[in-house]
Amino acid sequence: MQVTETLAEGLKRELKIEIPAGDLAAKLDAYMEDMKSKAQIKGFRPGKVPVAHLKKMYGRQAMAEILSNTIQETSRQAIEERDERPALNPDIDLPEDEAEKILSGEADLSFSMKYDILPSFEIIDFSTIEIERPVVEVAETEVDERLNEIAQNSKPFEQKDGAAENGDRVTMAYVGKLEGEPFEGGADENGQLVLGSGQFIPGFEEQLVGVKAGDEKTIDVTFPEDYPAAHLAGKTAQFDITVKQIDAPGDIVLDDDYAKSLGLESIDKLKEIVRDQIEGQFGQMTRQRVKRQLLDKLDEVYTFDLPEKLLNSEFDVVWRQVEEDMQRSGKTFEDEETTEEEARAEYRKISERRVRLGLVLSEIGDKNSIQVTDEELQRALYDRVRQFPGQEQQVFEFYKNNPQALASLRAPIYEEKVVDFILELAKVSDKTVTREELEKLISDDEEVA
Repeated sequence: MQVTETLAEGLKRELKIEIPAGDLAAKLDAYMEDMKSKAQIKGFRPGKVPVAHLKKMYGRQAMAEILSNTIQETSRQAIEERDERPALNPDIDLPEDEAEKILSGEADLSFSMKYDILPSFEIIDFSTIEIERPVVEVAETEVDERLNEIAQNSKPFEQKDGAAENGDRVTMAYVGKLEGEPFEGGADENGQLVLGSGQFIPGFEEQLVGVKAGDEKTIDVTFPEDYPAAHLAGKTAQFDITVKQIDAPGDIVLDDDYAKSLGLESIDKLKEIVRDQIEGQFGQMTRQRVKRQLLDKLDEVYTFDLPEKLLNSEFDVVWRQVEEDMQRSGKTFEDEETTEEEARAEYRKISERRVRLGLVLSEIGDKNSIQVTDEELQRALYDRVRQFPGQEQQVFEFYKNNPQALASLRAPIYEEKVVDFILELAKVSDKTVTREELEKLISDDEEVA
């Protein structure tokens, strides 16, 4: 095997690899000898089939297999000998007219391979990174508010005579129409709505105040401009309603008896669970904020060239998602007060950040032997499977038989473990903030993102 470097520019590499025809012929002879001992061909005793006959029957097919295996083996060997790390699998270029000659044994194997190598960079001292961790102290009033919400949502309702008031639950059949024609998802035979809850389209609930069981009514409402279903956004619809029943809410006393109705031993235990839930929610928001700060600081520190093919691949994924989102929402670039060219440039920057940070986190994890355990991956797989009730076995088999899909479960676990590793070494200081301040920090981060 002869390897010649034909390009070494930045991260780009191109090699020319040549294998003498004699080497390929020797591999073909060895292949045929092995086949001779196994072949069972009518008219010949086992192991007595002439090699020339086998070559005539299977030579071209065998040489194609040898050629494919040789290209893979020599490509891998060439890169290993150069001690390089390709960003993606190399592109192999073997001219078709040459391939025919090689298959027939008339020419040496000569092909080129192009690839980008991963950039080299130094890992910084993580103790130089300063992170401010916003922490919300859960007040007793916050716990009480959440308990009251739980109580409100679990209030008993009893049927009543008379007109519906705010707080009452209305059971009804309704059909929504656009220009006199029913639209998909706009009908229910036994829909229930607590008046004043704000669960339906603005203006819907208000028009039900005062209705009684047995009433029939048509109301007009206008869907919000930002309504998720694009075919309904901003449209005025009519709903034909038949009121079936009015129920009035009862009262709930937050005491030990109420807690026991939920399967807990006391109201204090319920408060403890509620507090843990609130702290968990704030903890997730805090984690999001801390991680964002860390990634921003790493993005500031690291500036290096990126493998072009890897960057283009990432941009294609990001841009495809942008186009799908816009198509789903029915919006245009003009609606977003931009142009396609400006949007492409902006999302190109986002792709560059994602690729750069991905390479940085991967290098940090590799240098510090951070790994995802089988147990962690198995747990992630089961969590994913549970998201598809009734299809658990199919989803499980899909991930088990699809290495790329399984890698998509491993990647976020690996990233979080690397982030945790860095945070252990960074200077992290806690700052007590209010719930509103934390929410604003998260909102500002999302707006920048």
